[in-house]
Amino acid sequence: MSELVTGEAVALELRPAKLPSRVLAVVLDLVVAVAAYVAVMIALVLSTAGLDAAAQAAVSIAAFLLLLVGGPIAVETLSHGRSLGKLAFGLRVVRDDGGPIRFRHALVRGAVGVVEILMTFGVVACVASLVSARGRRLGDVFAGTLVVRERIPAGRTSFVPPPPPWLSGRFSQLDLSGVPDGLWLAVRQYLTRMQQLDPQVGWAMAERLAADVAERTGAPAPPGVPPAAFLAAVMQERQAREVRRAAPVQHPVQRPFERPVQAAAPYPSAPVAPPAHAPASTPAPPVVRETGAERPATGFAPPA
Repeated sequence: MSELVTGEAVALELRPAKLPSRVLAVVLDLVVAVAAYVAVMIALVLSTAGLDAAAQAAVSIAAFLLLLVGGPIAVETLSHGRSLGKLAFGLRVVRDDGGPIRFRHALVRGAVGVVEILMTFGVVACVASLVSARGRRLGDVFAGTLVVRERIPAGRTSFVPPPPPWLSGRFSQLDLSGVPDGLWLAVRQYLTRMQQLDPQVGWAMAERLAADVAERTGAPAPPGVPPAAFLAAVMQERQAREVRRAAPVQHPVQRPFERPVQAAAPYPSAPVAPPAHAPASTPAPPVVRETGAERPATGFAPPA
């Protein structure tokens, strides 16, 4: 299992795909691509029988590049990292921080895959995956991606808690382009495991991650906001931008002068150390009744 070790020696685990499942997924993708290529080549040979040899060679090269190179790139881009073989075996290509891939990631993977998969029959890709600690081939290394297992047992899914309602949308103007993928991964893994950490260790880790995010965005956390809540709000803003970039949606307009209601959130508070010497409790002074004080009338007369 691949791990990212933080400064507090807390291991944040990932779930990279195993080599056998990746090989089977690639084989299934190649079978489908080669079948489509053969069918297209038969149709092209029958339709271009009157052309010369140079024209037929150009058409064959174009069909090869279109189906065996451009096809996987287009499929991974449109499906956000899931080809037919990966879909069958429960795999997905993601970025190093766990986010969905884009066209440039699929393009680099496909271009390098021509050399390490098609030209060498997958030998270079298998050797690179065995040598890599995270099971990545050369295309993943150059593209900054990772093939992970999408199907995991129930109860082991990581849930990123949402920020408090009064922090939602507060960082919509924040520049997140300077935050590297490794830091996003550390923030996401911390938020999914902060309830399992020691309070003091978790608070120190949240402060360090919040300081790193604030340094790269140029905007510190607002005063009085716990660092874990700040990290959750920034993470939610990044995920919202990813969703809007993939499929733009219309968000409801927030009504002005609406007072936000702070709901209870599972964010740790600052650890408070107990006092070194607890003050001794002062005994209450005894109540002294005056003998000559007049008692209130109760309607009861004592016997003579």
